[in-house]
Amino acid sequence: MTLEHANFPEGLDAFLAAAGWGGAAVEPLPGDASFRRYFRIRSADGATAMLMDAPPPNEDPGPFLRAAHWLDDNGMRAPRILAERPERGLVLLEDFGEARMRDYLDQWPTDESAVYSAAIDALVKLHQLPAGPFLDYSLAEYLRETRLFIDWYCTAQSLYVDAAGYTAAWEQVLSAMLPRQRPGVTVLRDYHAENIMLLGSLEKQGLLDFQDALVGHPAYDLVSLLQDARRDVSPELEAQMFDRYAHKAGVDVDTFLADYARLGAQRNAKIVGIFVRLWRRDGKPRYLDLIPRVWALLERDLAHPALAPVAAWFDANIPAALREANGGTYQK
Repeated sequence: MTLEHANFPEGLDAFLAAAGWGGAAVEPLPGDASFRRYFRIRSADGATAMLMDAPPPNEDPGPFLRAAHWLDDNGMRAPRILAERPERGLVLLEDFGEARMRDYLDQWPTDESAVYSAAIDALVKLHQLPAGPFLDYSLAEYLRETRLFIDWYCTAQSLYVDAAGYTAAWEQVLSAMLPRQRPGVTVLRDYHAENIMLLGSLEKQGLLDFQDALVGHPAYDLVSLLQDARRDVSPELEAQMFDRYAHKAGVDVDTFLADYARLGAQRNAKIVGIFVRLWRRDGKPRYLDLIPRVWALLERDLAHPALAPVAAWFDANIPAALREANGGTYQK
């Protein structure tokens, strides 16, 4: 039976044969929050590779390939591209194995400080490079993302809110930050413990899920790492790692902390909207269980004086009972 007949990507046999992996075993892997699928490719001699199936029109592997090549060319540890056929959505990648940062720390929690320190150092290294060939993280994009909270969370909770006031508050908060993200750094946008692989030692870390890279503020990926939607990071570890980054990057701590809170609130509001969307639109209710963690982080960020206009909007528009319940509950 050919691979195509077993619910594998069309044309996979020929693609693997042309890449030198003909006859290899194909093992499906669990999916993520997108339309992409992943498979582990295993040859008869035990060598492995990863196959990304990102089929058009729902997916486009072009941004992933562009970012992967740029990261690899600049000394960052993205998986090497072994073969690609982007018009079919097929990409064969180096296999980073199964030592994901999140899973490793679940088993070895005493290594948490060392592992996060290495992730901070990798981020500092990335930010020392000239920004990559990516679009700017514009105010329009920030605002579009914040509206996911209105469009999906508020709708799901049957809240009638001041949408224009919401956008105006965010514009006021984020506009003050924009001059400090020029000329900008490469922002991976999903830099957290489920997208970092440990490659043989705690200090060697591989990057995943960077296809949405933009040029933006250096605090964004730091927030992504330290205010993780999927893993608890203690306030003590967050402060320790923030200080490590600030010292190594040489930033003005007070100003950088304000921007960190701005981007933390922006990102966490967006994620709440995305998780509700994954439930209502895509039939993935498991993401609702992550909202309380994200909501608690959002509340912490809103407490910073730099977020005063947005915090005032939340006070006026989101009922206290929902906020006290970290976003409320849902009928799955």
